Amino acid sequence: MKFIIKYLFTLVLTFSLFSCKNESQQNKAKIKSAQTILSDTTHLAMAYGGYRGKTRDIQPSIAELKEDLKILAAMDVHIIRTYNVQLPQTANILKAIEELRKENPEFEMYVMLGAWIDCKDAWTENPDHFGESEKNIAEIERAIDLVKKYPEIVKIVAVGNEAMVKWATSYHVQPIVILKWIKHLQALKQKGVLPKDLWITTSDNYAAWGGQIRYRNKDLEKLIKAVDYISLHTYPMHETYYFPYFWGYDAKDSIQTKEFKINKAIQYAMEHARQQYDSVYDYMLSLGVEKPVHIGETGWASSSNGQYGPDGTRATDEYKQGLFYQKMRAWTKENGIACFYFEAFDEHWKDDKNELGSENYFGLFTMDGRAKYALWNIMDTGVFDNLSRNGNLINKTYQGDKAALLEEVLLPPVKPEK
Repeated sequence: MKFIIKYLFTLVLTFSLFSCKNESQQNKAKIKSAQTILSDTTHLAMAYGGYRGKTRDIQPSIAELKEDLKILAAMDVHIIRTYNVQLPQTANILKAIEELRKENPEFEMYVMLGAWIDCKDAWTENPDHFGESEKNIAEIERAIDLVKKYPEIVKIVAVGNEAMVKWATSYHVQPIVILKWIKHLQALKQKGVLPKDLWITTSDNYAAWGGQIRYRNKDLEKLIKAVDYISLHTYPMHETYYFPYFWGYDAKDSIQTKEFKINKAIQYAMEHARQQYDSVYDYMLSLGVEKPVHIGETGWASSSNGQYGPDGTRATDEYKQGLFYQKMRAWTKENGIACFYFEAFDEHWKDDKNELGSENYFGLFTMDGRAKYALWNIMDTGVFDNLSRNGNLINKTYQGDKAALLEEVLLPPVKPEK
């Protein structure tokens, strides 16, 4: 009898160990590299911040972050982008993903981890754009620690966000600063301190990547050769004000419907974004370099009381935002380009002194969890059923009434003639 019990115990133990090993191998097989993730355009990418108030002093809880991550996963977002590691939110996002993976082995979410980079004396009256902040060292070290702690989740590190473009007057640095940190992280990969398949980049405006001639120099050339891929920003919405030559509909279409004219204007905005993408891609090729160029940010605000609203370029409303989102997703998918769309949820801390400022309204969801026009079509498939944000079930803005939305939509101007 004792022999039989011992035999059965050994059998059960062996089976359990085999099952655990098999499960471990299956989970390991699910772990993907950055290259695989970004090349799979059926898995969407998104810029994400979970702030629900008018200040970042109120950090989102783990529960709130998990709530958001479930919403994003429901719309096939499987990699999100963060922007700094000095605040608790990013570490908590990684912890929330880890918990969700334990709760549901099928849950799949990865992170493009942003490390914020500043120049010396950034955010003062006299920033030194040829030096760098001492805080950058700690920021990079924190990023390294998080990669080491969550190697199965963090797949990309972006050193700096729009840190080279010169209109970032409060903090921008020279390319050599970014290059230094990129080379540092690449060296850690070679030493085995960081995962070999971790991708290192910096995420910046198309102009700073060499899309404009005045940015081109030897350090930028070295940077393009040092990164694993180029993470490019393009914002035609902003340029409806700064470079409006492309914005509007053709005079010959004046007899067409309102929807036709708006669709034409957004199509021209898309062409503008594609030209910016091509300018960077062509510059890269001119250096004898060929590597992926993905979109690290693009987006369209749904409201503005300033330059892009009714008294400005009349670019911002949910309808135009929705058209841009759908066209951008279609173009990037067709061309095998990953697109970290900016952004998931409205964040009203971004322009806390102006409640109606455009920076507060780039989200595809409102802060209380209503899906804007861009997402109405997928809402109809039921993907958000039983999901909520801030205690509110996900529902449509305007109660899903497109006619009511269109009543508030203003026509863009007639496109300037060349």
